[in-house]
Amino acid sequence: MTSSSKGPRPAIVLTSEDHLLLSRTVAGAGEGMADLAAELGRELDRARILPEGRSSADHVRIGSVVSYRDEATGKESTITLVRPQEADVDAGKISVMTPIGVALIGMAAQKSINWVTRSGETRRLTVTQVTDPADLAEAS
Repeated sequence: MTSSSKGPRPAIVLTSEDHLLLSRTVAGAGEGMADLAAELGRELDRARILPEGRSSADHVRIGSVVSYRDEATGKESTITLVRPQEADVDAGKISVMTPIGVALIGMAAQKSINWVTRSGETRRLTVTQVTDPADLAEAS
């Protein structure tokens, strides 16, 4: 279940807070999530990490609202990327500890990545828009 089984992976950027949270998530993942945790660990290893207190509104982080397109079907989806304990598929809150969550974390708008679905199918997605969690808080 890797998010990048074929093709180059785009650069990703993480906040230091997300990097720490995700590192702990990987370390605490159970045996049933070993493959996904290993893939997330590889993403963490290759990420550019911003200094504490800094973020990039252009990159997907925990709490971001993300719109993306499945390049095979053309279907567009909008989700909120959340910590595993906050996941609620019916509300559009997708855990970072899912194949799509691992593929999206740290991505910038207009960038594409290959990922493998739970059924083993390789798909390509393109991030079309990222709304930073801080912007969402200000709008409330």
